[in-house]
Amino acid sequence: MQKPIEDIVQDEAAIVAAAHALRDEAVAMLGELVRRPSLLGQEKSAQGFMAEAFAGLGLQVDEFQIDEEKLKAHPGYSPSIISYDGRTNVVGIHRPSGPFKGNSLIFNGHIDVVPTGAEVLWTHPPFSGIVEGDRVYGRGASDMKAGIVAYTMAYKALKAIGLEPASPVYFQSVIEEECTGNGALACLVEGYRADAAVIPEPIAENGIMTCQMGVLWFAIEVLGKPVHASVAQTGVGAIDFTLYLFAELKKLEDRWNAPSARYRSFAHHKHPVNFNLGKIGGGEWASSVPSACRADVRIGFYPDMKVAKAKAEVVAVLAAAYEAHPAHAALSYKIIYEGFQADGCDVSPDAPIVVALSQCHQDVVGQRLTTTAFTGTTDTKFFNLYGETPAICYGPSGGANIHGIDEWASIDSMMQTIAVLAVFMARWCGVNRSG
Repeated sequence: MQKPIEDIVQDEAAIVAAAHALRDEAVAMLGELVRRPSLLGQEKSAQGFMAEAFAGLGLQVDEFQIDEEKLKAHPGYSPSIISYDGRTNVVGIHRPSGPFKGNSLIFNGHIDVVPTGAEVLWTHPPFSGIVEGDRVYGRGASDMKAGIVAYTMAYKALKAIGLEPASPVYFQSVIEEECTGNGALACLVEGYRADAAVIPEPIAENGIMTCQMGVLWFAIEVLGKPVHASVAQTGVGAIDFTLYLFAELKKLEDRWNAPSARYRSFAHHKHPVNFNLGKIGGGEWASSVPSACRADVRIGFYPDMKVAKAKAEVVAVLAAAYEAHPAHAALSYKIIYEGFQADGCDVSPDAPIVVALSQCHQDVVGQRLTTTAFTGTTDTKFFNLYGETPAICYGPSGGANIHGIDEWASIDSMMQTIAVLAVFMARWCGVNRSG
């Protein structure tokens, strides 16, 4: 017999109440995660914490090290930057104890965080996890440890009122989203699949991300013509030439940003394509014209342009710029690919995951959920492009200064997200009485 609608509504009200009752626990968990710095290669402590958290909820825990040789054969692989030795993904696995019904689900979140930048600019130490009003401060608080807390507590909210998802649910805490995405790709290669995936990234307040850019990382290494600074005009500085090459690349950015060149989902965006010179190093001595320089560059490109095409256009621009430089015979450069080689992706606004989560948000929050296009990349690409698992981003707000100074996550928004994800999980997967 089908459950009466009034009983379903009553259950969902209980789920929302159970979610909000976890506020203190959720804030404490987020603070603890922030206080465990998980910079590139330093994820062990935070991942150990997540393994314990999953086990404490009665989930089966799969903790595995990335096998890079397996990944290299996959079209979604990006060249790694450091070794994977001792670095693990952690997956909490729920399998129903009662009848299977509904749809399976993946929650995915990345544990890694970007560097802090100049710590002198921070109001509080960047890994303090300090709470002030509605905000938890610290590197990774918003991007995206609040999202990991949200999906963990959503599951706990169901358990608190004696419910469990009636379909398999996989809670993935992965490494290296910020530079390659190989952590999420490794989960795919290990065989994790579901009917849909949700990544609680802080993309947009009251928004659901359905489209994202492709992203390519590369380095330009330049050798110049060094001479004494007293006759600098007779040499060619590697730093100057590197900046010249990047300035020529920025002209390609302008061409891709032209309204006539834009992909449909970014038609009304003010500046969808961004080329960023994120890191530069070179030179040896104040009185010597620099002999060498390296620039690390990140570029974005539209979902209908693949990595190979983006590479080809970059190569062509740099080659033309080199030939046009009057001193090019005394110079040399090469391109090195490390990090992201990520295609973009686009999910239909009519996809079941989009419709279901949007309706859930409206029912719980009382506001319409807007679809957004992101000018960066997330791990949704692996699910959408290679995993036959429609994936979107929906998470707590507070992302105005991710990758910036004094990063923070909104507690109220995190609690709202917990409530929405808990109700969504119940609707999407179905529920059984646990125990």
